[in-house]
Amino acid sequence: MRTRHITMAQALVGFLKNQYVEHDGKENRFFEGAWGIFGHGIIAGLGQALQQNPDFPYYLCRNEQGAVHIATAFAKARNRKATFVCASSIGPGATNMITGAATATVNRIPVLLLPGDIFARRNVAPVLQQVESEHTQDISVNDAFKPVSRYWDRIYRPDQLICSLPEAMRVLTSPSQTGAVTLALPQDVQAEAFDYPEEMFEKRIWHIARPEPEGCLLAQAAEWIRAARRPLIVAGGGVIYSEAGEALARFAAQTGIPVGETQAGKGSLPFDHPQNLGAIGVTGTPGANIAAREADVVIAIGTRLADFTTASKTAFQNPQVRFISINVAEIDAFKHAALPLVCDARVGLDRLGAAVKGYHAAAPYAQAITAWKARWEEETDRIFALRHGPPISQGEVIGAVSRAARPCDIVLNAAGSLPGDLHKLWRTSRPGGYHMEYGNSCMGYEIAGGLGAKMADPSRDVYVMVGDASFLMMSSEMITSIQEGYKLNILILDNHGFSSIGGLSRAVGSGGFGTNYRYRSAQSGQLDGDNLPVDFVKLAAGLGAHAVRATTLAEVEQALDIMRGHDRTSVVVVEVDKEMKVPGHESWWDVPISEVSEIASIRQARAEYEIAVKKERRHEIAAPATCVEADTI
Repeated sequence: MRTRHITMAQALVGFLKNQYVEHDGKENRFFEGAWGIFGHGIIAGLGQALQQNPDFPYYLCRNEQGAVHIATAFAKARNRKATFVCASSIGPGATNMITGAATATVNRIPVLLLPGDIFARRNVAPVLQQVESEHTQDISVNDAFKPVSRYWDRIYRPDQLICSLPEAMRVLTSPSQTGAVTLALPQDVQAEAFDYPEEMFEKRIWHIARPEPEGCLLAQAAEWIRAARRPLIVAGGGVIYSEAGEALARFAAQTGIPVGETQAGKGSLPFDHPQNLGAIGVTGTPGANIAAREADVVIAIGTRLADFTTASKTAFQNPQVRFISINVAEIDAFKHAALPLVCDARVGLDRLGAAVKGYHAAAPYAQAITAWKARWEEETDRIFALRHGPPISQGEVIGAVSRAARPCDIVLNAAGSLPGDLHKLWRTSRPGGYHMEYGNSCMGYEIAGGLGAKMADPSRDVYVMVGDASFLMMSSEMITSIQEGYKLNILILDNHGFSSIGGLSRAVGSGGFGTNYRYRSAQSGQLDGDNLPVDFVKLAAGLGAHAVRATTLAEVEQALDIMRGHDRTSVVVVEVDKEMKVPGHESWWDVPISEVSEIASIRQARAEYEIAVKKERRHEIAAPATCVEADTI
């Protein structure tokens, strides 16, 4: 057997650069390179291996968490068919990646993390940045990755790589199990040599399958739909990752069943598709949420049915409601005691469409769908045309960006009040045009994520909309976008603090406590003095971007027009009125409020909470449908 006598790190890079995926006959390289910051835990091992492999590009980030966000956004924009490696030193370099790992895993996005680790041979311990335990020597900070990784391993010997890498790839390329994969690399083992078999470095293609639904369950689902009077589709991110948008459009047009889109699923249908009622759930539109409340059959496609989608289990109030779930992941397919069609979203929709051929929603329901949709388009136009302030409203800024962007372009966000407003208002024409990280809603994702999305498809302009709080948490990857020549269009919305959580604080009776960027007052002892004088234009310019301030809507529109002509990352800073919000519609979110309080507003909020929480339903206690039931029909 032919072998290569090389280090573990060299073998690792040699393996990674020869991994490919194939889906529907299309083949591409899975790893596009590695991100990282060199520290003593990787500079001599993995760092030297990367240096010797210029065809596997190394990218320098400014924060290890930012690197994972870049990889996550890139993989999301590529529908999970490609990603990056993220490497770090031991200690704080590694733990910086944990938040990014959680974000990737929550959203089911593949990223490979390679944190350096303490010495396997232990004789020089404790090494710099090592956390010691008095109970075991077999532990390091990298064990903290275990709960946020879909696969985790520590490579104690060079030959273990041969067994570990295929398992890592199995998880990374799995539509149902993917997420962050962590391989902890002791720094001494990285540099150790071994005779690796030549076959390890041959091109390997990982096929991404489209599983079929089980026949008897498909027949049962068809019977339920044919008997339904007010069915509803909930389209999640799985529709987009499966590239099932056209199949969904056909199915919705064929059956007349309306569609509500989750944050991850927005863009599954063009916004102007007749059956698209837009956003659903806590951040949803009136039509989608009324349809959910009255639905007798809910067809959940590629969604986790998280609490923002289900309005904390209050969205579906019909006593006879039944759920059909088309999902490649069993953990999601069985939620809400659904009839589980464990299959690929596109295949499931095509098979279900054939099974219900001839069915169409009744005329009164179709008329209601048309009316709901028309009313929301009018409401969106009204919000875009408010001409409020200054400070202007956030909705007006969204309207200006939507007019400036091309149909192929991308709006990207993750946290604050923007996800709710964008979910309702953004008019998405193409899949991927709405890029929202809302599984982890990670503040600081936005600019790093914007870079990842831009790298995934440089032909599409990326509009990063970020609140001032998220910008202050992580803006450093703006430098990286300039370094690598990927232009981002960034809008910083300055509302002097945490607009979203401030609004929630007032809703639960706390009056916005601790949510504003203000000086501490000598009189009250609280953070309720004057606004802090943060100059975001100077901050952005200091990071190398073109940066301007806009006060009125006309100035925002002019700045967006000028932004198109810039050759590098550009920033528009807009002060917005945090009190001028886009309202919520027909929905509720469970945020428990103190049962006992000396503050009257909190006592009032608790009384309202006790009424609202009674609407929560336990759908899981229903007996799930089975093939036995289908056979008796």
